[in-house]
Amino acid sequence: MIMKKYSIYLSYIVLFTLIFSACTKDWLEIQPKGTSLEDNYYKTPAEAFSGLVAVYDPLGRQTDDGYAPKIGALNCAGDECYAGGESASDVPQMQAWSNYTLDPANGPQNTLWNRNYIGVYRSNVLLAKLPNVPKLDASTMAMYTAEAKFLRAYYYFDLVREFGNVPLFTVPASPADAGNVTQAPKEDVLLQIEKDLNEAIPDLPEVRPVSENGRVTKMAAVALLGKVILWQNNDSRMLEAANLFEQVNTSPNYRLLENYGDIFRADNEFNAESIFEIVHTSKALQDWGAWGNFEGNIMTQMIGPRSYSGPTFKPGYGCDPIIKEYADFMKNDPRFEYTILDIAAIPGASYIAGYQNSGYFMRKYAPEIAYFSTLAGDPVVNWPNNEIEIRLADTYLMEAEALIRGGGDANKAAYYLNAVRARVGLPAVAATLPNIYNERRLELGTEGHRFFDLVRTGQAATVLAFKGFTAGKNEVLPIPLDELYNTKLVQNPNY
Repeated sequence: MIMKKYSIYLSYIVLFTLIFSACTKDWLEIQPKGTSLEDNYYKTPAEAFSGLVAVYDPLGRQTDDGYAPKIGALNCAGDECYAGGESASDVPQMQAWSNYTLDPANGPQNTLWNRNYIGVYRSNVLLAKLPNVPKLDASTMAMYTAEAKFLRAYYYFDLVREFGNVPLFTVPASPADAGNVTQAPKEDVLLQIEKDLNEAIPDLPEVRPVSENGRVTKMAAVALLGKVILWQNNDSRMLEAANLFEQVNTSPNYRLLENYGDIFRADNEFNAESIFEIVHTSKALQDWGAWGNFEGNIMTQMIGPRSYSGPTFKPGYGCDPIIKEYADFMKNDPRFEYTILDIAAIPGASYIAGYQNSGYFMRKYAPEIAYFSTLAGDPVVNWPNNEIEIRLADTYLMEAEALIRGGGDANKAAYYLNAVRARVGLPAVAATLPNIYNERRLELGTEGHRFFDLVRTGQAATVLAFKGFTAGKNEVLPIPLDELYNTKLVQNPNY
């Protein structure tokens, strides 16, 4: 199931063509065929749309040479979860980030690097090809271009946060370029991200018909642009970020759901609180042979309690167990039961304790019996649970933070902070940065935000010291070892 890796630049080209060729031979054979196919593709509007689908496809990628879904890996990098699994040798990519034994050969970096650079390459190919597609009308071309630019910005924002200085491509790369490419300073990458988002926003629609759920909207791009600016920690730009979040937060197309527990129900996807959502499906009818290309949410299976017996849930593999101290922190909050699965509180339930077991598991993406596929294929790799990347409570809290840090309207900051609290029946608190950060930890628990929040606010070295986090090193991942061979890429400091 594990595919051999070659040069990153060659692999992006090959993987892009796989979606059209469905070839499973050795990659060295695929490349010439794939290049020919790419040259002859994009001859119709339908082929242009297929190319756009290919740009979206890496969003849901959770496996590569190992198991390292973005949300699951980020959760165990922070102070919410451990890596877990069956034993200390299970899910080694996750273990390395969880206990900060990362090195260039060990960790989730291959999966995360490949996920995003596949997306970058496909974005660049589509952007290069679109102007020459016959009979593609101007408005459709403008929208496809905007979507590709949003997605390129999204993939690069992940790369900058995960790796720091990374190669920057805005045109399709050739395998011949592999040995000469260098990393761009992250500041240059961030400028390109902002440029892409600013250019994408005017041509994206405010809403999508149900048939297009999963495709990006204008407010998703506005929210991501605000998040990119906020992440840069420049207080002089905080009101700029706040103004962007205000556009999202006052949009009539979004609202906080009355019931917090409804946000992550698999039968309530694309709800009114969801701004940008990554699609998974059980309809691909896959089995374990689809490793590296699962369309279902494999994380849902991985995080379930091992050998679970009882109501509501199916058994899983015990990954991402909740750290007891985080469960204790959440214990008296109304969101606890929707964030953390407490097996001891379920009458008649039992399970086998895995590695780093605490008795607590991730609830928001848990494997519920109601969504267990009855279609063909292996149901454990066909969970339909979507991943919500950006939602309204997140943009409320980001605006509150940006207003306080930028010296903006403190009353508005308090309004957004306390709207999130009021939704779950909690009293108002003062709009201070500690209160806002505390609320993010409660509201957004196990959604993959905490590690990045700790790094960008300078808290990671203190909060994650118990896991072995080293300042000046572990803010980013190591550049994957394979990507350093015969290239000019430079390893991140202290790796």
